[in-house]
Amino acid sequence: MLNNSSLKSVVLGLALTGVATVAVAENYRGWNTHSPEYPVSVAMDHFGDLVAERTNDRIILKTYHSAQLGEGEFATEQLQFGALDFGIFSLAPMNNTVKETAVTSLPYAFKSVEHSFRVLEGEIGAEIGKAMEEFNMVPLSWFSGGSRSFYANTPLNSLEDVKGLKFRVQNSEINVAMVEALGANATPLPFGEVYTALQSGVVDGAENNWPSYESTNHFEVAKYYILDQHTIVPEGIIFSKSTWDAFSAEDQAIIKTAAQEAAIYQRELWAVREKKSEQIVRDAGSIIVELDDKTPFIKAMAPVYEKFASDPVIKDLLMRIQAVD
Repeated sequence: MLNNSSLKSVVLGLALTGVATVAVAENYRGWNTHSPEYPVSVAMDHFGDLVAERTNDRIILKTYHSAQLGEGEFATEQLQFGALDFGIFSLAPMNNTVKETAVTSLPYAFKSVEHSFRVLEGEIGAEIGKAMEEFNMVPLSWFSGGSRSFYANTPLNSLEDVKGLKFRVQNSEINVAMVEALGANATPLPFGEVYTALQSGVVDGAENNWPSYESTNHFEVAKYYILDQHTIVPEGIIFSKSTWDAFSAEDQAIIKTAAQEAAIYQRELWAVREKKSEQIVRDAGSIIVELDDKTPFIKAMAPVYEKFASDPVIKDLLMRIQAVD
């Protein structure tokens, strides 16, 4: 078997004798928690296709769906350590590590999904990205994750109905504090364990967007969904900085452009899937409560803001986010 030195000698020898050589493909592993048909997953496959096409198959970005490479918290750690090359990640699990990302998880920080993109694709997003680089992570583009609302196996008509229930949340101190501020109990669990936890009574409910509520079949075991729309947390195509820095400037430009195009494609897919998912769960008999007034939920967040937005860095970012039109 040829070792690296021998292989390089052979390639050099072939080049010197005029024999054509073929570039060897470099393969990179990407993480994704969602099932293959989910809008995020389809867009990630499209991202890989774009990069392969534009590098003549020199760079192969293979995304492994359905958390094949581990659950979210483990995958995030692997990305930071450089054991994972890239993936599509929610910023929520990073809140405990990268302080600046916490502002994106604050309840009602963003005015709308569109507002979140204007923020993250501007100066504030660049600052958050720079902070992430210190922890070996480089964000390239932002996907839509919609807005998250609570659902449970017991009727939810108002804030009073939330109190005392056990809700699964992502492993983020802010999410735990948010649920506790509502008078409920927070239970951090991996995403893949939520259905069983709902079914067995380990938790009474969870919180997520329309497509996640539908695609995971959570609506089968938690049919009451109240649209409080407490958070809008985008998901990003994020590379390990160790992997990213090894690319040439030219390849970085190709990959980043493809990531941005994939994000636009994902947002289009997401809009269609949101409507489809809503119709599926309504037709299945889920009880949907649309809130005309979210004021009780917003006011209940005062302790969360007092705890997490009092940090000068977070406070400054939040004020600037809310100043963006």
